[in-house]
Amino acid sequence: MSEIMHDDDPEGRATLEAIAGANRFNTWMYDTIAPHCKGKILEIGSGIGNISALFLKDKQQLVLSDLRHTYIEKLKHQFTASTQPCGVYRLDLVLPDFDTAYAEHIGTYDTVFALNVIEHIEDDILALLNIYKMLKPGGKVVILVPSYQWLFNSFDVALGHYRRYTTQMMSERQEKAGFKVVHKQYFNAAGIAGWFLSGNILKKKVIPAGQMGLYNKLVPVFKQIDKLVFNSFGLSSIVVGEKR
Repeated sequence: MSEIMHDDDPEGRATLEAIAGANRFNTWMYDTIAPHCKGKILEIGSGIGNISALFLKDKQQLVLSDLRHTYIEKLKHQFTASTQPCGVYRLDLVLPDFDTAYAEHIGTYDTVFALNVIEHIEDDILALLNIYKMLKPGGKVVILVPSYQWLFNSFDVALGHYRRYTTQMMSERQEKAGFKVVHKQYFNAAGIAGWFLSGNILKKKVIPAGQMGLYNKLVPVFKQIDKLVFNSFGLSSIVVGEKR
């Protein structure tokens, strides 16, 4: 995440704000990953708190983090007294002196999850190695990343993505970092068409709010599509690893 140090992130912010209004989509993503998240949980790349809010609403023991100072300040002030996170920290997953700088986080968490984060990091193996260090023995990492390099388009460039993945690619990277892969699946098969049209063909740089709003209304249908295809393909790849 050192590669995206600057707080000037107009496309990323616009994307997060578009997704913030997609309550059904956010709940669907939360319901998909939440069963893998237990105990003391660290969220990497909390952004403006779209998914964080759902964890905190369920009284989860959640610690928030991000690389950007603007997001950190927003996260510190946006939650009510009854839904406060256990902490808000600035974390850089590829900081050279990671162990020293973040000593308080080493061996601390039962779960670490990162949704649409790892694709922003050039040295993704190093990022996963540092996540491994922050987990307790037997702890879980939950990673969601964009799928399929053939879908790499203007959105990816604008958002600062280095690559897209498959579940197999992310599984191999987790295993290189020392994890035992315990679950993998694809997510959001229906989203592929819209992503391809807007990014590969129309060359847009920001997800149109109207498109996201329509998609949000159709989430119940899209959830059924994922079930029908047994999560065998999708716009996102989810891989869960366990610290050996």
